[in-house]
Amino acid sequence: MTALRAVFWDVDGTLADTEMEGHRPAFNQAFRDLGLPFHWNKELYSELLSIAGGIPRVSIYAKDQGISLTEHQLNRLRDVKREHYFSRVREGHVRWRTGVVRLVNELHDHDVQQWIVTSSGGPSVQALLHQAKGVLPDFDGVVTSDDVARGKPSSDGYCLALKRSGVDSSCGIAIEDSAVGLKAATTAGLPCVLTPSPWDLDLSDSCDLATAVLNHLGDQNNPSLLQQGPPCLDGMVTLNYMESLLPHSRP
Repeated sequence: MTALRAVFWDVDGTLADTEMEGHRPAFNQAFRDLGLPFHWNKELYSELLSIAGGIPRVSIYAKDQGISLTEHQLNRLRDVKREHYFSRVREGHVRWRTGVVRLVNELHDHDVQQWIVTSSGGPSVQALLHQAKGVLPDFDGVVTSDDVARGKPSSDGYCLALKRSGVDSSCGIAIEDSAVGLKAATTAGLPCVLTPSPWDLDLSDSCDLATAVLNHLGDQNNPSLLQQGPPCLDGMVTLNYMESLLPHSRP
């Protein structure tokens, strides 16, 4: 049995590039459909990503614009936006980040549990996983915003995933891309591999919390660049490399 018993994956920006070409255009189309005077360009959306969860993001932004949306309006917006997001996933606008397919399959082949822990809602996650059939093996479990009272940066999602997995945090690793995700994972006691999203403006002040920071997970023809942490000699985050990051493996 490997020393690494579980890997806990964030979704948006970590497993796949879902934000800029998935969620953002879907929100903009939903705003148009419902007659809301909002449009999120990439620069604005980058700033708004510091707010975890799509509907909290809309609610806070609307209030900043002097518009108070009712619960009914927010629920309707969520449903319409989801349909547009599902369409974009089916049409291939959302792509896996470099190294994800390779690493998920390697971990699966070595019987390492793999869990999803995300601030997104269950239907959005399931839409993405449906497209992954035949590319990624099934995950052992999924914890979404529907399962916890507080999303990231709260550690609630990771704590629940640890409990359900039966794995101690010293034998697990989280993979994240954002400041809020990094805080959530490390507060739950998990070492964290960080593959930063370029639009997260808060990351520069948080990177020291990560056990390793790389631009992506790396593939044979596209090696990763290490920014912080132990040397990653193959230019790829592998099972062996992740095991070297565990607390009992580090000097």
